Amino acid sequence: MNLEIKNLSCVVNKKEVLHNFNLNIKAGEIHALMGPNGTGKSTITKVILRDQTYKVTEGDIKIDDESILNLTTDEVAKKGVFLSFQNPTSIEGVKNSEFLKQALNERREEPISLYDFIKKLTKEEEELELDKEMLHRSLNENFSGGEKKKNEILQMKLLEPKLIILDELDSGLDVDSLKIVCKSINNYLKENPKTSVLIISHYEKIYEYIKPKYVHIINNGTIVKEGDISLAEEILEKGYKNYSSSINKISEE
Repeated sequence: MNLEIKNLSCVVNKKEVLHNFNLNIKAGEIHALMGPNGTGKSTITKVILRDQTYKVTEGDIKIDDESILNLTTDEVAKKGVFLSFQNPTSIEGVKNSEFLKQALNERREEPISLYDFIKKLTKEEEELELDKEMLHRSLNENFSGGEKKKNEILQMKLLEPKLIILDELDSGLDVDSLKIVCKSINNYLKENPKTSVLIISHYEKIYEYIKPKYVHIINNGTIVKEGDISLAEEILEKGYKNYSSSINKISEE
């Protein structure tokens, strides 16, 4: 899937949170978005998924050359966009397996059979080393941080998206769980080579397991520097303060 964000500006509560933001992800590419806290990293995920709290004032977002600005969150998701949330929501009384089956059926023309669903679910839960009991509990209710993130990736594998957005995937995951989750994602990408990925994270471990081809630095709601994986390595070694002069200069322009 191709994602093109061109000259995008948006406001929330009358405050501009993205300004002249540009990002182009082609089918099969892995991109990383990095930047200091509060600079707009998670904001862009909300705008792509059409959170109506964020009002686009300029620019456009296109998926495979078609604008999505007039679509709802549900319609964007049905196009094949998946967002792994930084803090997945808990829903008491909704069984996890029922939620996963309903989410899968929303993407299909005909409901999946119980046999096929269980077969698919079993394969993915084993790869993610999930406790089977989690499937019979309420969605994310009393799940640990690691269980929530594994459950997000389980949902991703079932839905088979064309664009994967990982918002702070490594938050709440220990090293072993992160390795398991990233291995599962990489397996999916090998089987689906045209799937695009946008990773949002501060930490180097995830970039060791899922290697981005392109890295973008955001500050004050706009991209201020771009490069390859060496840029991420430099940021992780030296921090953002070493780029403060160039960031401020570009942001003021």
